[in-house]
Amino acid sequence: MSNMSPELIGVLGIILLLLLLAFRIPVGIGMIAVSLLGYSLIVSPEGALAKLGADAFVNAKSYTLSVIPLFVLMGMVLSHANLGGELYQLFDVLLGRVRGGMAMATLGASALFSAVSGSAVATASTIASVSVDEMRKYKYDEGLAAGCAAVGGTLGILIPPSSTLVIYGALTEETIGGLLIAGIIPGIMTTIMLMLTVSITLKFKPHLAPVVARKKTKMTWGLLKTVWAIPTIFLISMGGIYMGWFTPTEAGAVGTFLSFAAAIAMKRLTWKAFSGAMIQATRITAMTFLIMVGGKMFGTFLSISRIPIYLTTMLTTMDVTPFLVIMAIFAIYLVMGAFMDAMAILVIMTPIVYPIVITLGYDGVWFGVMTVIMLLIALLTPPVGVVSLVVASITKVAPAKVFKAVIPFWFTLIAAGILVTLFPDIVLFLPSLMK
Repeated sequence: MSNMSPELIGVLGIILLLLLLAFRIPVGIGMIAVSLLGYSLIVSPEGALAKLGADAFVNAKSYTLSVIPLFVLMGMVLSHANLGGELYQLFDVLLGRVRGGMAMATLGASALFSAVSGSAVATASTIASVSVDEMRKYKYDEGLAAGCAAVGGTLGILIPPSSTLVIYGALTEETIGGLLIAGIIPGIMTTIMLMLTVSITLKFKPHLAPVVARKKTKMTWGLLKTVWAIPTIFLISMGGIYMGWFTPTEAGAVGTFLSFAAAIAMKRLTWKAFSGAMIQATRITAMTFLIMVGGKMFGTFLSISRIPIYLTTMLTTMDVTPFLVIMAIFAIYLVMGAFMDAMAILVIMTPIVYPIVITLGYDGVWFGVMTVIMLLIALLTPPVGVVSLVVASITKVAPAKVFKAVIPFWFTLIAAGILVTLFPDIVLFLPSLMK
């Protein structure tokens, strides 16, 4: 044991972790390293190694966390089956003839693909690979085109099945099913607000999306019979959770089975698609579980360092309203988003602020959705905004153009967060009705 106080060791551990992340050390490895060192100083080296082994074993055998590889595989199968193109065409038929309609179609297609993806990067890359080139043909500003694909992609961590909400639930022991269902209404609301942002932006900058003559395209049975799988799989898997028919893990298994069945029925499950989906799902799952082990260890380290207790006691004795505390927490998230990956923010901050939020009387499910809305901004913000950089790479648009194009959407996402804070039933209404 060290002569330093646990609180000081906790603060130094947080600083060390931030330094490791600044040097591009992977999030999971950085948290494990800091937690081992901190746990060794507060308890003992033997206890630290025992804790690492226990957390790794518990996460590996967790029935609850098995939902992550299932939902990830479901999204990867549909992504490699190339359904993103037809999904974009569907929304383009519905919206494409109004000013900015193709940009709105990108957001709509992203939202619907998010309903089976659970990943921001997978959603953004799938839709961007189709939508940006189409908008270029019709003289859309390429920054706006790529920016909409990036913003739409972030919906993948808000609209269920969101792996981010599952990780939050595992870190806080909030109900996974409730968290997933809670993301539906905020996801729809945010999508509509983002579409309105496109419309308002084009009123002031009409040159970004000129009105050009387009061949009138009708809704065809061929288009509908191609995209039917996505809403059907979403309704069955999420509807099953809502109605109490499935646990989240069972819903993931059903959704994965249906995604394979749909890909086979449409003759899209080639060996290349199958192997690509399996490899990508394995990589994402391995990375996620490494982060989960690190997050669990880091949470335990912070707990024994008494940092959350110290902060909670300090805030509850100050003459500060709970609302201001929540706003301060979200301001910290926004600042961190400019320098850190969204997943790193989630696993570092949740063990620190979750006890504070619960002590102040806020609902844990509500805070999970609010956290994700703030993380949407982190996924877009330079210089680390992962989704913006992925879209820039896929579409060959300069990253600076993408970052500039997403600026109006930052304010929309902040407004969505404020609405959810002022009206928490936007989040809690559907979970309150679950059987």
